[in-house]
Amino acid sequence: MPELPEVETVRRGLAPAMVGARFAGVRLNRPNLRFPFPERFAERLTGARVEALDRRAKFLVATLSTGESLILHLGMSGRFLVETAEEAARPGAFHHAAGRLPAHDHVVFTFDSGARVTYNDARRFGFMQLTATAGLETHPQIAGLGIEPLGNHFNADALDALFAGKATPLKAALLDQKLIAGLGNIYVCEALHRTGLAPTRGAGTLSGAGKAARTKREALAGAIRTVLTEAIAAGGSSISDHARTDGTLGYFQHSFRVYDREGAPCPAPGCRHVIRRIVQSGRSTFFCPGCQK
Repeated sequence: MPELPEVETVRRGLAPAMVGARFAGVRLNRPNLRFPFPERFAERLTGARVEALDRRAKFLVATLSTGESLILHLGMSGRFLVETAEEAARPGAFHHAAGRLPAHDHVVFTFDSGARVTYNDARRFGFMQLTATAGLETHPQIAGLGIEPLGNHFNADALDALFAGKATPLKAALLDQKLIAGLGNIYVCEALHRTGLAPTRGAGTLSGAGKAARTKREALAGAIRTVLTEAIAAGGSSISDHARTDGTLGYFQHSFRVYDREGAPCPAPGCRHVIRRIVQSGRSTFFCPGCQK
C-alpha cells in the first residue's frame, strides 16, 4: 500500500492540474471501487472549484468551493494519470511504469483548464468519498488520526507523550495510525535502522525524563523526518504498483538500507552482521540484530 511519501508525491503531481480548476465533467466507468461512489457523485463535483489539495495521513483531501471535500485513497494499486492540454503524456526522467491497462481506468475527471485526470486501479481497493468540509475531522476515515510526522508538532516531546507507559513493540507503536498518521512499514524499518533502535524493544523504554531516552527520541524523530523527506524527493518507492502522476516510477527503493534486504550485509560502518527478517503483527520487519538495540 502506498505510504506517506508516495501519497505526498501524488498530491504534488495532481496539484498543478487541479488546484484552482473547476470540474467540467466526471465519468464513472463502474458503480463502485472499494465502496460505492457517493450519491450523485458526478453531479456534486461538476462545476465545483478545487480550492486546495492537501494530504492527511495516507489520504488526499480536495477542498471544494461547494462546501464539500473530496477524500481520495489509493488503496493497494491506485494511481492517477495527469494529461494536460499541452502534453498528453510526460516521458519522465527514468523508466515508465508497466502494467497500466485502460480497462482499469475507473474514473475520469476533466477540468475547465483542459486537463484530464484519470484514476486507474487494478485491484479496486481505493475509494472516493464526499463530505462536508466543516465536518471533515469527524469523518470516519479522518477522525482519530494521530500526529503528522512532518508537522511542526512532531518532535521528541511528542514521542515522549505518545510512548509513555506503552509496552507494545516500538515498531507497532510507530505504525499505529491513532498515534502517528501516515507512517508505514517501509519507512519505519528504515528510520529505526538509522537510529540503531530495535523494532522489538518496548515503546515505553523511550519515554521519560532521562537524558538517554530523550537522546533516542530526538534521533528517532529526526530520522523519521529525514527518511520521509528523502523518499518524497525521490518520488516515493516503487515496490509493485506505485507510480507517479506522469506514469514514471519512484526510486527511493534503491536507497533502502534494510527493507526487503534480508541476508544482505548491514550498511552501517563497521557492522559485520546481515539484515534479518522477522514477522510482527503479520508484517515483515527488516533490521540489523547487531547495531539495532
